[in-house]
Amino acid sequence: MIRYENHLGTIDVSDNFFVSLVSNTVVNCFGVAGMARTNQQKGILGWFHSSHHQDKGVRVQIKENAFIIDLHIVVLYGVNISAVVRSIMNKVSYYIEEITGFPVKRVNVFIDGIKNE
Repeated sequence: MIRYENHLGTIDVSDNFFVSLVSNTVVNCFGVAGMARTNQQKGILGWFHSSHHQDKGVRVQIKENAFIIDLHIVVLYGVNISAVVRSIMNKVSYYIEEITGFPVKRVNVFIDGIKNE
């Protein structure tokens, strides 16, 4: 549960809603092939863990009453990675602030893979 407190009171947002909102925003950006898991059990050990524990490549922290969002993505081969990352940062910040009203301090994007079409 994500809990955000402001001068009007407390707002609770479920983790599933927030992760779905962020991941849907990201995968709709040009050049993104999908999200990558962010847990530490990547590689060969990751095959032994069930897939329903995946976090959809989104990690959220709250510092100084603002969100810091870490995104792990897979991009399409041949795209301009810096342009894709800038687009994701702007779009995620805008949508999260617009839809939830919560301020976003920073969006960090990690490229975890490249996919051929």
